[in-house]
Amino acid sequence: MNEQFTLKRTLQLDIERTEEGQFTLLAKDEHDFTLAPDELASYLFFSNERELFGLLAHTGEHHLQLRADQLLHAFSDMHPYVSFQGLAKKDDTAITSIQEASDAWMKADIWNYAEVDDNDIRFNYDQAGISKEAAYFIHDAVRGKLTTTAIHPDQFPALLPHLKQFGWPGETSSAIPVNVAFRLTEPEDDSDSEWLLETVIVSERGTHWAPAVRKLLSPIEEALPAKWKPYAKEITKRQAEMTSFITSVELSFQESFLSQSMADAEVRLFIQHDLALLQSFGYPIILPAWLKSVTESRMRIRTNADTHSYKSATGLDEVLSFDWNFSLAGHEIDRDSFRKLVDENREYIRAGDQWFHIDPLWLKKIRELMDRADAGEWTVKDLLFQDIPEEFIPLEEDEELDDPLFAFTMQQSLRNYMEMLSDKKGLPATGISKDLHAELRPYQEEGYNWLVFMRDNRFGACLADDMGLGKTIQLITYLLNVHGRAETATPSLIICPTSVLGNWQKEIERFAPTLSVYTHYGPSRAKDEQFKERIEQLKPDIILTTYGTSTQDGEMLAETEFASITLDEAQNIKNMQTKQSRAIRKLHGQHHIALTGTPIENRLSELWAIFDFIHKGYFGGFRKFTDDYIIPIERDDSEAVKRKLRAKIRPFLLRRTKNDPELQLNLPKKLEQNEYCPLTTEQAALYESFLEETKFKLETLTGFERKGLILKMLSRLKQLCNHPALFLKEPNTSAMQMMSRSEKLDRIVSMAGDIAGNGEQCLIFTQYIGMGQLIRQCLSELYAIDAPFLTGSMPKGQRDRLVEAFQDGEFPIFILSLKAGGTGLNLTGANHVLHADRWWNPAVENQATDRAYRIGQTKFVHVHKFVTIGTIEEKIDKMLEEKAALSADLIQSSQWLTELTDRELDELLSFDR
Repeated sequence: MNEQFTLKRTLQLDIERTEEGQFTLLAKDEHDFTLAPDELASYLFFSNERELFGLLAHTGEHHLQLRADQLLHAFSDMHPYVSFQGLAKKDDTAITSIQEASDAWMKADIWNYAEVDDNDIRFNYDQAGISKEAAYFIHDAVRGKLTTTAIHPDQFPALLPHLKQFGWPGETSSAIPVNVAFRLTEPEDDSDSEWLLETVIVSERGTHWAPAVRKLLSPIEEALPAKWKPYAKEITKRQAEMTSFITSVELSFQESFLSQSMADAEVRLFIQHDLALLQSFGYPIILPAWLKSVTESRMRIRTNADTHSYKSATGLDEVLSFDWNFSLAGHEIDRDSFRKLVDENREYIRAGDQWFHIDPLWLKKIRELMDRADAGEWTVKDLLFQDIPEEFIPLEEDEELDDPLFAFTMQQSLRNYMEMLSDKKGLPATGISKDLHAELRPYQEEGYNWLVFMRDNRFGACLADDMGLGKTIQLITYLLNVHGRAETATPSLIICPTSVLGNWQKEIERFAPTLSVYTHYGPSRAKDEQFKERIEQLKPDIILTTYGTSTQDGEMLAETEFASITLDEAQNIKNMQTKQSRAIRKLHGQHHIALTGTPIENRLSELWAIFDFIHKGYFGGFRKFTDDYIIPIERDDSEAVKRKLRAKIRPFLLRRTKNDPELQLNLPKKLEQNEYCPLTTEQAALYESFLEETKFKLETLTGFERKGLILKMLSRLKQLCNHPALFLKEPNTSAMQMMSRSEKLDRIVSMAGDIAGNGEQCLIFTQYIGMGQLIRQCLSELYAIDAPFLTGSMPKGQRDRLVEAFQDGEFPIFILSLKAGGTGLNLTGANHVLHADRWWNPAVENQATDRAYRIGQTKFVHVHKFVTIGTIEEKIDKMLEEKAALSADLIQSSQWLTELTDRELDELLSFDR
């Protein structure tokens, strides 16, 4: 008895569908050994050499990635010695559906069961006699094949009739020695003649043949020369295939060669729609040479704007006048000829020996703009604040486009005036009150003049100078001007964080003692009628309050129209949906001002909230702002929309930085560097264990719960990077024992001790009370240094005394909670800044650094940022660099932390030892 020996292998497949509609395949043999992707490809495509070699670029370390159409082709001709089964039950089900779909896919009649559904091709599986799952695979296969063409989804309806009648375009082979092509010919002159679309035969030598005029209506076989008559059937079929794509014109031929007259509008549709389909599948199309480069020759329109008066602020209301010029390929066109082109709705016109294409809708739009402009609809104010069609918005100097279709220019005198307003240079000098007890720097005087100019023209203002450049003194000078006017009858309101309330009191008293100040703050503050009586009695120039108080008393404060309302650290209203932001944006002032060193920290919605306060309605409602700016910028990263937004906010925003050479600040240099620290063995073990636990929890959560867990997890990991005792919530032991458990703590304490030993001063910022207390304990035990710790719970009076004592050099090290001490404090006595743990927002971290690096600093400032190696701190540090660059441009992505993709989150939740 002979034993039969078989070499047939059975492979187990794991099949996963990607979001893009492709499939990843992993195969294991009978010994549970994972096959190399190349070997799997050789089994799947053993009979299709071209497909096999083309797949090499789509293999990963273990997986093979296929489009659905490739997958169905693979299962249509299986390897004789290899069979496949699923690695899991779901894979068995998938293989059954793939095999069923493959059998149907290879049958020509499958397209008879296809139908168009919202610009998509789907299959009626009941009529086709296949399962719903198989129909899904076939749908993905169609989409996969379309990715290899230039077909757009809205062209699916035009493609479907062809598929039903002829199958997939270009897959039918022909042995005839000629090609069938379409030829488009322009009119003979610029009169009433039309375009001609016709079928031509291209010989092996490349010559073009078309039937004589007398044979245009004859059947194809009769019209052909004798040598090509044997190919009449193939030529007829190929012409039918090609004409099935034409939707731009209703064809009038039957069995003859195509010879179709076309109007301008039909030619445009043919070029825009039919041509793309035909060329995508390799059908030859012969176009006029000039039409291939039609975009290079279009009508140019230039207009020059001017006014009759532009030498004072009243010039903002001057009506713009426009001078129009038209040209085509360098030839001037008079105004009447242009209007005739628009009225006749022309698209293709002849100039000399050349033909040109023009867009009639675009010309019509320009005609409407001309009518509106000539009617005096727009003023200099509209031009400055971009309340004018975008065609009239001049490009930034470094963003000039080559040969624009519509070029907007301004007379030099108007341009100079516009530059003065946009750059805030050379504005009318307002005069500084003699009651100001200070001397303004030149750039501060410019800022003061700008604030007054914006008030006089009823425009809100955002003064966004770097921290430390003197926003406070500029505003105080402005307030002296406002309250020195006879018409000012109500007080100005300043809203600020609680931590700088005392600072505002002292600064106003120091620089403008003639201004009377009333502080509306504290549990015993006057309310309702008592508040009104108090204000009427005292008649203060300035009312000082905090964000929290103004929120609680919002309805009461909204009953008064203040001479001005100023928000200090205006980023506090960035979250527009909070009760605080909504309450403040409901307040009424004759002029609204925002002071901030960070006009936008994370999202464009913050920019909207600030602008909705300073100049309500400028960007419209938030829904409109989302459609116009947030989606194009944060989702699509549109440079054009970024440019438009910068132009829109520029007149309202005055921002100078310490690095601006024009300011001539003569500040000392600043060096920032990371101090990298490894985790201890204890920290590393806890870190890895917590990561595994968190990853498991994340898999069970979605939406809001998932975001909450991510934020909680990040905070816990940062505490662990600082010290395991903080993570484990253990009580502190001796300084030496605590430092032995954290390299970071050891480095921070040692560095701070060295700085103090050298006679220098430093600031240490941390987000965690426990970390601050731990550093303070270690400094006390090891260096006998009593370092105060400023937190949000510290009373204002004690905080002010500590700041003054540090500036006087009474103690060398000051520990601060990042949120409580990150803004509003002047701590130039320090020339070292230590960030014990990293804040996830570079703007907030930079604000903290600017407590030391600001005007008044005379020493070199060294900033040390402590980062634990291989952890989220190091990974997010890289993200912070990108984030800081975006923030500097006032444009920042919304994709951050809780909105990270799964892949980014997996990378973040890994530990590199």
